[in-house]
Amino acid sequence: MSGVFSHDYSAFPFMFFSAPHIAMIVLSAAAAVLLFIFRKVLYRYDPQFRLYMFMLLFTLELFYHLWLYHGGKWDISFTLPLQLCSISLVLSLLLLASKSKAVFQIVYYIGVTGALMAILTPELFLGFPHFRYFQFFITHNLIVWTCLYFVFVHQFRPTGKGLIESFIFLNLCAAAAFFANKLTGGNYMFLSRKPENNSLLDYFGPYPYYIITLEIAALFLFLLLLLPFKMIGKNKAGKAESA
Repeated sequence: MSGVFSHDYSAFPFMFFSAPHIAMIVLSAAAAVLLFIFRKVLYRYDPQFRLYMFMLLFTLELFYHLWLYHGGKWDISFTLPLQLCSISLVLSLLLLASKSKAVFQIVYYIGVTGALMAILTPELFLGFPHFRYFQFFITHNLIVWTCLYFVFVHQFRPTGKGLIESFIFLNLCAAAAFFANKLTGGNYMFLSRKPENNSLLDYFGPYPYYIITLEIAALFLFLLLLLPFKMIGKNKAGKAESA
């Protein structure tokens, strides 16, 4: 394969916070705002819109694996759905198909946290206009947009119980990733080593201590994601009492 579907990493280098990177960050924020503005319209076309999101997310992930396979790059050491965002992608597909509130609780916390970190500090080695650039950013954005879609359109709300369940689920996934790393020599969930490119993990200490820091950071970010809904709940309760 050649051109934008090639595996020539030198032809399309990715640069952190370059114009294409910033463009995808802006796109992420702009789409989130549009989801909120048009939430009532989207509710009327909910089955169709969820189908479009499902098909786009599924197709992009399928094409990614086909691209790897045809380029001779598909390898079990990094292609299993055991990275945080890969797990979130599968959960997003389940949520779009089922509208399950239980699935929402899990994917809201781990999906938004993982995907936003990936968008801001991507482990990406191919930039604009390569296929992998678009596939990476659109799929990660779709994870965030799926969660926001259910918050804005279907009024789903994360809970404290959901936070605890998500944290337990995250650690169960980490245990599975740990054993997969031992068997495949991979680095799922970055439990074997830090990413090769710059990332937030560079500030979390050396291996293996950064894993503990990562656990604390994940719990802190989960709490931040819950905080706005707790504040909204208190404001509504206060208005009801004063009425």
